[in-house]
Amino acid sequence: MTKLSDEMIALSDEYVLGLMSQGEAELFEEIMARDEEVARRVGALRDRLLPLDLSASPRDLPEDFTARVHRAIAAQGQQEADPAAMAANMTRPPARSFRRVIAAALVGLAVGFGFGFGGGWLRPMPEPVVVAVLLDAQGVPQAVVEDFGNDTATVRFVTDIDVPADRSLQVWTLPSEDMGPVSLGVLEGTRAARLAFGDLPDPGAEQLYEVTLEPQGGSPTGRPTGPIIGKGLAAPQL
Repeated sequence: MTKLSDEMIALSDEYVLGLMSQGEAELFEEIMARDEEVARRVGALRDRLLPLDLSASPRDLPEDFTARVHRAIAAQGQQEADPAAMAANMTRPPARSFRRVIAAALVGLAVGFGFGFGGGWLRPMPEPVVVAVLLDAQGVPQAVVEDFGNDTATVRFVTDIDVPADRSLQVWTLPSEDMGPVSLGVLEGTRAARLAFGDLPDPGAEQLYEVTLEPQGGSPTGRPTGPIIGKGLAAPQL
């Protein structure tokens, strides 16, 4: 697995947090379509923030939240003020540099501390057992599936997919040839989703995952019947 550079990690954070301009985002999406590690990083970060996106109801922020943001930004700003750091970043536009300060602060706070909902704090997301980047027939990433090995998984699409009104996307995996393909869930559109499914063997390396386009409500046969949107083999994360 190739380790991403600090620059690419920072760009990924900006993209997920929506801090890029439209042009910058489109350029980054081209990079993401060609680099599975970048797509995996984006998918993992989005899934860590997924509980906020899926189920958070409006609530007041913690009293010290603003102070935490300011402290995080100040700490990042001190690093930027270091002469060596400034020399290394001379080619970086000031606006981009400041956005990365904000991105680092927000990601650290959102992932490390969590936002309150449901009467409590978000617990840290567990690490996935396997991750699969699902590619279309042209080899372009379409979605990232993270399987946590406890009969739950998440799916996040990394490109726009047109789903007709009379169709549904369905996620599948192939635990073994004997078991055959098993549905992990039917999706509502292309919004990121957390999937809960029946008792399955622990996911393993090279396990197949795929998303198909099925009749509305899911496959009528319990097996994939529609065209494959994307498929990929699992890579262990532990």
